Amino acid sequence: MITTESTLVFTIFLVTVLFLLWRPKGINECIPTALGALCIYFFGIVSLADIYKIAGTVTGASITIISTIVMSIVLESVGFFRWTAFNLVEKSKGSGIRLYWNIILLCFSMTMFFNNDGSILITTPIIIEITRVLALKPHQKFPYLCSGAIIATASSAPIGVSNLANLIALKIVNLDLVTYAKLMFVPSMMGLFVISILLFIYFRNDIPERLSSYSRACMLLYRNNIGMRDHPLSNSKNESASMNWSMFRVYVTVIILVRASFFILPNYGIPIEWIAVLGALIMIMIRWYSQGQGAFDVIKKTPWHILIFAFSMYVVIYGVHNVNFTALIIERIKEPVSANLFNAIFIMGTLLSVMSNLFNNLPSVMIGTLTITQMGLDQQYLQVAYLANIMGSDIGSLILPSGTLASLIWMYILRINKIPVTWSKYIGVTILIIPVGLLVSLLSLYWWVLLIS
Repeated sequence: MITTESTLVFTIFLVTVLFLLWRPKGINECIPTALGALCIYFFGIVSLADIYKIAGTVTGASITIISTIVMSIVLESVGFFRWTAFNLVEKSKGSGIRLYWNIILLCFSMTMFFNNDGSILITTPIIIEITRVLALKPHQKFPYLCSGAIIATASSAPIGVSNLANLIALKIVNLDLVTYAKLMFVPSMMGLFVISILLFIYFRNDIPERLSSYSRACMLLYRNNIGMRDHPLSNSKNESASMNWSMFRVYVTVIILVRASFFILPNYGIPIEWIAVLGALIMIMIRWYSQGQGAFDVIKKTPWHILIFAFSMYVVIYGVHNVNFTALIIERIKEPVSANLFNAIFIMGTLLSVMSNLFNNLPSVMIGTLTITQMGLDQQYLQVAYLANIMGSDIGSLILPSGTLASLIWMYILRINKIPVTWSKYIGVTILIIPVGLLVSLLSLYWWVLLIS
């Protein structure tokens, strides 16, 4: 039943999402969500008790994501990203196809080690710089930039710790990272593999077989230390520095240990966010002791607004939940979702894909997760429906640039670097590839769950 209260909440929700996607004059994404949350609270849609509950759900996930970004900032201080750009070109041996797959591997790895938003921030300026020094034509640049962004964003699906939405939802359904990876890694990797192949086939004619400026590019990248002065994580004090291999090995060891600990230590009651914060602090202390650099640049570059963004967005979503929107969804889909695993996977995966592209994946996955937790599903159906949510929000959301925050960040970076990429050009690629990748992912999830159960 439509009431004045529900109409008010939906209006606030839609206006919040509109300004989140539009971001007039480049305003930070936390501003529209914070204003929306204040309105929801002011009108009494969300109580103080709800606020405390939301804080407990969101804070840990946000701190974990922020800590991984801090680690990437510290890693850049030894020249890692400048070195990476040089080696991507050097290892390509003059082959545009080999460079393409090297970039795909880089974008996948950065999301695995950090997170999807951080991966976009790290890799997009590197790819832009590479295409510039190679003097590629606009139609030759786009395959590297577009494919890299899609893979970097979709690669948050295999492990739950690589995406803010994944981490928040994990806490809601009480699913640990080990179980998540056991159920999700293989199916999502199948989807990523298919997406990568389809992207290569789609762009095959635009990817240069030979890079005519290969030797010149290697020389420029090496001589200028990659010239990454515009990289959002770069440190001006180290622009002329070469790779510090001893410190690189130390930092990578810490990062690997932290990532491994995410899957082990929670079994002993240690929260993931504690592990992430400890890892970030250890890297900061090591850098201060060995390189003489304090924490000022880290504090300055860290996106602290993520805390406000995640918290306030969840307040808005909880307001939508409190006016029985989730109850309406449950009424429509509970019976078919409960019928069998195939229905649970495909209904939730498709629903979340549509919602994510229309409203962005973070609010959508929150709505989807709140919905399935109130369907009265048994544990297996609940977990599988949740994983289908993630498939839809991490992979299915990539049809429109508005589907994920990472895609919006990518479009913004391209815009400030004067690289014209219209929505229609982006959608012309994704509308053909993402639905197929999502279908493969959902089918693989269904078969994989049957195989291991």
